[in-house]
Amino acid sequence: MPFFVYGTLRPGEPNHDLFLRGRTLAEGPARLRDAVLYDGPGYPYAVEEAGGVVAGDLVVPLPETYGRLLTELDRLEEYRPGDPRNLYERTAREVLRGTDGEPVRAWVYLAAPTVATRLRQRGKRIESGDWRERGGLGGHERLGG
Repeated sequence: MPFFVYGTLRPGEPNHDLFLRGRTLAEGPARLRDAVLYDGPGYPYAVEEAGGVVAGDLVVPLPETYGRLLTELDRLEEYRPGDPRNLYERTAREVLRGTDGEPVRAWVYLAAPTVATRLRQRGKRIESGDWRERGGLGGHERLGG
């Protein structure tokens, strides 16, 4: 299954070079519906919310890199299945590929429930839904999907 990335793993961002360069079959623009974006400490969080749209990229890994890449991205996101301390949860979601909006099932790292609650209460929302349009420059030490 491909990955929908919306932060520091997008092409041109630092973690793309570290984790994805040379390990993908295809990459291209995509959108995640029913989610909004919040600014984090150098990386974004996508939070489920009806009517919202998050801009990002659909990344299709090379088959021979898939297993290792999945493990590396889970580690980058500090995602451990079933761990209540997770910052992100990896979940399968439908995203819309390219300008034609073809639906594609992809892995997405969404804010874990406790993080999402905190962000809704006092987080800084990125109104455009696009990490690249957040204004200013932040650090890039993590994914953000």
